[in-house]
Amino acid sequence: MNDRQESNAYVLQQARDNDVKFIRLWFTDILGQLKSFAITVEELEGALYEGMGFDGSAIEGFAREDESDMYALPDPSTFAMLPWRPKEQAVARMFCDIMLPDGSPFEGDPRAVLKRNLQRANDLGYTFYVEPELEFFYFRDAESLVPLDSAGYLDLTPLDAGSDLRRDTVLTLEQMGVGVEYSHHEGAPSQHEIGLRYTDALTMADAAMTYRLVVKEVALKNGVYATFMPKPLAGQNGSGMHTHMSLFRGERNAFADPNDPNQLSAIAKGFIAGLLRHAREITLVTNQWVNSYKRLLPGYEAPVHLSWAMRRNWSNLLRVPEVRPGREDAIRIEYRAPDPACNPYLAFAVMLAAGLEGIEREYPLPEPVTRSVLAMSDEERRERGIGTLPGSLNEAIAAAEESDLLRRALGDHVYESFIKNKRIEWDTYRQHITDYELKRYLPIL
Repeated sequence: MNDRQESNAYVLQQARDNDVKFIRLWFTDILGQLKSFAITVEELEGALYEGMGFDGSAIEGFAREDESDMYALPDPSTFAMLPWRPKEQAVARMFCDIMLPDGSPFEGDPRAVLKRNLQRANDLGYTFYVEPELEFFYFRDAESLVPLDSAGYLDLTPLDAGSDLRRDTVLTLEQMGVGVEYSHHEGAPSQHEIGLRYTDALTMADAAMTYRLVVKEVALKNGVYATFMPKPLAGQNGSGMHTHMSLFRGERNAFADPNDPNQLSAIAKGFIAGLLRHAREITLVTNQWVNSYKRLLPGYEAPVHLSWAMRRNWSNLLRVPEVRPGREDAIRIEYRAPDPACNPYLAFAVMLAAGLEGIEREYPLPEPVTRSVLAMSDEERRERGIGTLPGSLNEAIAAAEESDLLRRALGDHVYESFIKNKRIEWDTYRQHITDYELKRYLPIL
């Protein structure tokens, strides 16, 4: 019996032991929206070996000329029970890889995009580990912006009305096999974060998709609304997905060098340099919505400038967090631009691709910024060659359209479909008359 057969047999046994009747097959479109259809347990064995057919023509980014028949092949390692469903005639879920009828991977599948980039890292001897910090807001309902509290960062007071919601969310995630390290109130009113445990990028992308659904399911169960919208409240911090990352060679952290003054290896420095050089190009993927650019503004703890720093300097795009002496295994890079409404499969893929490009091409790394980059004058930033992230979705699209790296990382199909979708979104947004315009101009013009 090979590994796949053993894994499939384990899933079938788990389904019997847990009285599973329905299995939801999960996958994502190119924008990171979770898609699902359910099969009964009687169809499970066939699905595990052959996949389940569906029409991909209506899935965003999946449509292709003369090709709509696709197959969802469940990944047995992702089998988990859905705790919010009944215990009898229970419901489980599995993430799927999307295949073409001939058995080859569908190039428009975001999971396949990440797998391809991870294979590139693997061919170089690396395993890519990530830990994203996905922030979100609770509101009383989906139509209003009424927060549940007015608490602040790490507050532990009755003002933090989300404590029980976070507790239920953590317990649900752990029941589904998603490792959690911590949870706390964030800086803005009714803003929260639940930290997932550092793991390999594919497992983490699946976990991030699970996390977003569980947060919303627990909120709905309790009569409130949770959103991962990057910037729902004007004048407050937006929600980020600061992503900690490292490359390992076997059990050794390839980013660590105890002989370097900053404990950073040449590999780590090349990775940082690659991210800095290609940051503008990949921002369309890490920050994919019109609203994403309302968060990327000075003064709201979100990065704007293409700079990096050591330790406790949070004003930069990239930061190397401080670790305890002797803990070289914990050396990592924090990339602070992404927001939690991105597609995590594509976001991890393009960040990895940019970092590997810096390693392979030996990009030079500029000196770290030792004080707040926001306190520098424009002239000082120009002298140091510190540029900025795109200021709008339109600017991000333009940068992406010039990027050979982004095309190679995503593949032609996803690259072209993604940019086409974002062009439509920008054009739709430009046609919209905002409340600001009406309030500002209608009385005086």
